[in-house]
Amino acid sequence: MQETDKIWMNGELVDWADARIHVGAHGLHYGSGVFEGIRCYETASGPAVFRLTDHLVRLHQSARLLGMDLPYSVEELRAASLELVAVNGLPECYLRPICFYGYGELGVSAAGNPIDCVIMSWPWGAYLGEESLREGIRAKISSWQRIGPNVIPHTAKATGIYLNSMLAVTEANQAGYDEAILLTAEGVVADGSGENVFVVKDGLITTPPLSTSILPGITRQCVMEIARSLGYEVREGNLIRTDLYLADEVFMTGTAAEVTPVRSVDQAEIGVGPITLELQKAYLETVRGGSERWAHWLEYVDFSAAPNALGEAEKQAPAPA
Repeated sequence: MQETDKIWMNGELVDWADARIHVGAHGLHYGSGVFEGIRCYETASGPAVFRLTDHLVRLHQSARLLGMDLPYSVEELRAASLELVAVNGLPECYLRPICFYGYGELGVSAAGNPIDCVIMSWPWGAYLGEESLREGIRAKISSWQRIGPNVIPHTAKATGIYLNSMLAVTEANQAGYDEAILLTAEGVVADGSGENVFVVKDGLITTPPLSTSILPGITRQCVMEIARSLGYEVREGNLIRTDLYLADEVFMTGTAAEVTPVRSVDQAEIGVGPITLELQKAYLETVRGGSERWAHWLEYVDFSAAPNALGEAEKQAPAPA
């Protein structure tokens, strides 16, 4: 990770090295927190954060599912995010808002503990490597099952849930693969360790439904809308392991991974197909301001102003030129 100048922490901009928490923080011990991954892209009209407000709305929704009452509104966190990008002078970067139960009591119950909110930003290129966007990745079906919907609220992007993902991707990496794909207890495809999964077969694009314990991905929704606008039929439906093996194309989506082709699953060679590459191209054009149709997904950063985040919460970012 490349260090940057400032981190936004509980309403203040602090130096990167000074953004610290106590070792007794509840979130450290029990994974009691929620987070988001967001990207800012350089466009012809200036730096723009892709679907910033939508990500922060999901952050609040995740917190509600954990019984957390966040001390900052969506508008305040939005302004803080835009300010942080401007202050750090990063026309292209990754943003990580995270809210967690802090230092207070160390019982399992989080009652009475403060809630800390932090936003980091730093340069982060292709999550799985630049080559993966062109040539695709090798994925392994994990021996670890995706958590069930009545085990943990899987629609929450909660910190503790990602132990499930960490175990899966670690297993895949140790076996020589780039990424893992998790199945549910019933044996249907769920998602990757940090991505949603899509299958293309005979021109039909299918992605698992929310009932398979997936995270409701914002990039997933974007790609579904873009694909439909290009004339493709997209449906949500259950997939089994052999659907991956016999697919014409498989790809993964996520804020970090963007649109990444999957060239093989286990020992089944699939290759990188034209529909995947078309959707990848359309998505990357969209996030960089190349599509008027989806221009409302971009929230522009005013580098000249860098307003105080909490004092200027309702100030709108400048519209693209």
